[in-house]
Order: sequence, then structure tokens, then C-alpha cells
Amino acid sequence: MASLFKLISLLFLGAVISSSVPCHAKTCSGYTFSGGRSFSSCTDLQHLGAALYYNHDASENAVSVAFKAPQSSTGWVAWGLNPNSTKMVGTQAVVAFHHSNGSLIAYPTRLDSYAPSMLPQPPLSFPVTDVSAEYVKKEMIIFATLRLAGGATEFNQVWQEGSTVSHDVPQAHSMAGDNIKSLGSIDFQ
Repeated sequence: MASLFKLISLLFLGAVISSSVPCHAKTCSGYTFSGGRSFSSCTDLQHLGAALYYNHDASENAVSVAFKAPQSSTGWVAWGLNPNSTKMVGTQAVVAFHHSNGSLIAYPTRLDSYAPSMLPQPPLSFPVTDVSAEYVKKEMIIFATLRLAGGATEFNQVWQEGSTVSHDVPQAHSMAGDNIKSLGSIDFQ
């Protein structure tokens, strides 16, 4: 009987302690975008404090996305889909950073190596339109619409951030911690 009392006491104490510890879980729901933009679905990405918001149009097989991640005004962010692999190489990404002229730019690109390049990139396997970016409260937000190929809705996704842009070229991100873990899958259906 005494051991049952001790077990109940321990369970009660555990419940009291866990209810008093603040919860730090992220949640992408409830975020309000500028310009009246809204998204029907969102997911908190597991690493780098990032979140992905999207609307999937099945009739057009297109997805409108907003990728949001914390970043300083001197860094860069990127999000993309890799139709053939779970890694960065082969990813078709949208990148955003502050240009040396002060403007925030965003553009689609194909990542065919781990080294930054100013060389022309091969064409993407799916069109990317309506690309833009915002910098709000120390977060970079990329907007884009992707026309998905062949009716597919499930993809490998990769997201990233780096702290340096040099001569208007994003420089390599960290090769440790969350930077090497920022990949996963997404089903837009």
C-alpha cells in the first residue's frame, strides 16, 4: 500500500512540474502575412526555426508557398524541392538575401554543387513564378508558386540559412548542427 501511495505521489508531482514548465513548441498557425496573403496549410520545419506555408491547387498541380526563417539582414535563406534525392545537390530552390544595393531579392535556382556559383544554372524541372521576399521582424520570408511535374505531390524538401553574402553571392552555410539536418519530405496533398 505504501508503494502505491509513493507511485501516486510521484505521478502527481511529475504532473505539477510539467504543467509549470513553459512550453517552447513552435507553431506556424496564426501567423499573419502582409498584403492579405493567406495559406491553408503550414508546417513547422524541424530545424533552423523555419516554417513552410502553402496552398495546393490540385487542378493546376501548382503550389503557392511562403517559407519563413529567422535571419539577420546580412544573411540569406533558401527553401526548395529535390525531385531526385534527399540531399541539397539537385535541389531546385528559391533563395533570398539583401543585395548590396539594399534591396531584398529572391530568385529560383538549381543547386548542382556545394560551391556558390555565378555561372548560369541549368533550367529547372518545374516552373517557378511569383517569386518575392520580405524581411519582417528579423525573419526572411520567401514567396513563390511552383508548377509541380507529372501530378506528383510528395517531394523531398531542403531548407537552409547562411550568415554571409559576399559580392551578392550567398556564401556556404555551416556544415554542423541544424544546417546539416534541415531536410525532410513534404506532401502537398
